[in-house]
Amino acid sequence: MLILIAGPYRSGTGDDPAKMAENLERLEEPSYALFKAGHVPMIGEWVALPVWHAAGGSRVGDDLYEEIFHPVAHRLLALCDAVLRLPGESKGADNDVRIARERGIPVYYRLEDVPGCAGTVAP
Repeated sequence: MLILIAGPYRSGTGDDPAKMAENLERLEEPSYALFKAGHVPMIGEWVALPVWHAAGGSRVGDDLYEEIFHPVAHRLLALCDAVLRLPGESKGADNDVRIARERGIPVYYRLEDVPGCAGTVAP
């Protein structure tokens, strides 16, 4: 399955780049376990960040940022087979879950609940 990993990226960071990088690392933590189980992990920021930079993005939260980041996740959800929602407050991740449920896409809240990942715990 193509699985969108959703969780906090910008939330709670005050737009501090170091904190946002830490959040991205947390989002990436389950990616190898998903891959080993035969899935393709996907994180919206893996797509949105290069698109934003290519478009000339420079300030988190500006109009260009808003134009790209949430729509990327929305478009990815049209392709994804499941969502893995990681803990933490995040309006964007909550919106991903809402969209997934509307589309009948399974949402998992624990890595070990994802098919093929039983007994797996992210580092």
